[in-house]
Amino acid sequence: MTKNVKSNYLSAFYVSFAASLWAFDGIIFRPFLYNLQVPFVVFLETIIVTIILSPLALKYKSVLKSLKFKDWLSFFGVAVFGGAVGTMAITKALFYVDFINLSIVVFIQKLQPVFAITLAALLLKEKLTKSFIIWSVIAIIGAYIVAFGFNLPVIGTVSKTLEATLYALLAAFSFGASTILSKRALRNVSFELGTYLRFSVTSIIMFLIVVFSSSFESIDIISKSQIMVLFLIAFSTGGPAILLYYYGLKNLNASVAAICELAFPLMAVILEYFFHDKILSPFQWIGAIILILSILKVSGINFYYFRKQNH
Repeated sequence: MTKNVKSNYLSAFYVSFAASLWAFDGIIFRPFLYNLQVPFVVFLETIIVTIILSPLALKYKSVLKSLKFKDWLSFFGVAVFGGAVGTMAITKALFYVDFINLSIVVFIQKLQPVFAITLAALLLKEKLTKSFIIWSVIAIIGAYIVAFGFNLPVIGTVSKTLEATLYALLAAFSFGASTILSKRALRNVSFELGTYLRFSVTSIIMFLIVVFSSSFESIDIISKSQIMVLFLIAFSTGGPAILLYYYGLKNLNASVAAICELAFPLMAVILEYFFHDKILSPFQWIGAIILILSILKVSGINFYYFRKQNH
């Protein structure tokens, strides 16, 4: 295996690993914040990471000055869709189902690659080969089997089910759009600076949302344990996860990255097994194998596509 092929698979691993960390966020960390207002939660987690990464603003001062309007516009789009709207929507969806009926959110999340791949073809002009489309469909099928086996998703009669579904759908679209915009945003910056700009611009947007929505009222009820959880998010599923994600995305086709992000529902199901005693069926293990194999296949397709383009 050549060095470039190894680098491509490594990039796919980083994106997949970052998506797996986001599953920890939804299954383990975010449930502790259920009583706080959503904009307040998103603002705190973004501002913490922004402060931690602020030295990068000085390190890349010359690069920041050289960025053009289109670069800033791309980061603004990433902040709006991925940092603000997408994060608030997925948090709201989880709050509505009380972190119990997660099948709704996980099911809708599988539509994210559909949005991302479509936008990649339209906005980034990425050519989708027949082989890529086939393996992408197989990956989505594998992700579905991981979550539900060969059964239909259980919607049940949980209160606010419709609202949770709509918010999850909004999150899937927003994160899909964020993947595409992130690819464009990283064109002229390093993955470190890209991570800082993603969080810093998001924190500004979230501050305005918090002010106008009067969400600062949550500061009166936030507990010490919840503050600790927010810092855990910042140092795991927040800043580090985005750093790894952007590192991988720099070397990947955006449509391939979207498939790698299906590691999120895979890890979510595994965490449900360990923390909520939900035993994985043989069919779910089969789905996991299908999903992992598909991610490897689309990563290989991504490498050979770029090699052909460069020659």
